Amino acid sequence: QVQLVESGGDLVQPGGSLRLSCAVSGIAISIYTMRWYRQAPGKQRELVAASTSGGDTDYADSVKGRFTISRDNAKNTVYLQMNSLSVWDTAVYYCNAYIIYTNYWGQGTQVTVSS
Repeated sequence: QVQLVESGGDLVQPGGSLRLSCAVSGIAISIYTMRWYRQAPGKQRELVAASTSGGDTDYADSVKGRFTISRDNAKNTVYLQMNSLSVWDTAVYYCNAYIIYTNYWGQGTQVTVSS
């Protein structure tokens, strides 16, 4: 049974930083691409960052240079370091794994950027 559990969301002021974590069980993340998505109120879920098993990363244009995705395969955990946060980053952030035609999602963690 694949489970993804996000944590680290919080209320932060503009310009601040947060680090999200996604603890994964049921699979070894070392062989899979792992992704972070976000969904703001009234908007569609969007891809934020991806990390492949080979070590490549990719980012949405809106977060390039500010967000960093990383993984600790030994801990089976994926991270999203978010710097220079703006109000436009406010959303629920979800961890994702796509395995054998099935999307697995965590419950999400709320990030609110506000002064």
